[in-house]
Amino acid sequence: MNFLHSIILGIVEGVTEFLPISSTAHLDLARQLLGLGSGDFIKTFEVAIQLGAIMSVVVLYWQRLTTGFTDNLKKLLIAFVPTGILGLIFYQIIKTYLFGNNLIMALALILGGLAIWLLDRAPDQKQEDSLKIITYRQAFVIGLCQSLAMIPGVSRSAATIMGGLSLGISRTAIVEFSFLLAIPTMLAATGLDLFKTAGAFSGHDFGLLAVGFLTSFVVALGAIKFFLSYIQKHDFKLFAIYRVVVGLLIIWLMFE
Repeated sequence: MNFLHSIILGIVEGVTEFLPISSTAHLDLARQLLGLGSGDFIKTFEVAIQLGAIMSVVVLYWQRLTTGFTDNLKKLLIAFVPTGILGLIFYQIIKTYLFGNNLIMALALILGGLAIWLLDRAPDQKQEDSLKIITYRQAFVIGLCQSLAMIPGVSRSAATIMGGLSLGISRTAIVEFSFLLAIPTMLAATGLDLFKTAGAFSGHDFGLLAVGFLTSFVVALGAIKFFLSYIQKHDFKLFAIYRVVVGLLIIWLMFE
């Protein structure tokens, strides 16, 4: 792996992290197209650069986070708990057996696309403050939905957004909450992964991580603004179709 690979993967991560199309699946497909291996460093790299995209949320939503900080933190931590617990339990199984499994990614993309199509029905132009209108109970349910995203191809963004829509939360509100929930989730995921694997990395490896991190951060700033603008005028059905098409393409390539 070289620095060009790191930049390309950073761009893929920045574009896809907040769209309901699975950044993990797209990173893994990009890795395969670039002819990269699937060792521990690559798997950690794909997790760590997601944190770069997440830091763009901190920059864009800093004022929102610090207003009513205690209540906001409680809701985000409540939503994070299910993923945190299940992630610790199933970390090794997921990283060993699910990452890089094209069939699982394809099926997750297709089933997730169908779920998005079924749940996203009513037009919605509301602009509520997500952290104010979401209750503690709703936050926990959204967190349970997010835990499904440990399966590659599900998409953390899609799982939380669809969970919120099923609870009757508006599109804009649940999308913003999904952005914010990514902060504790990816901090924990990246921290756990680096704690378990960083001792085996060289200075060059950390350089690759830094480049991917910075690239995903910059690209994600634009992706977030685009997504928020898009959902104020459109529904999620385009993403549903895209997921199904990509999932079917993966299956076709597998059995070609």
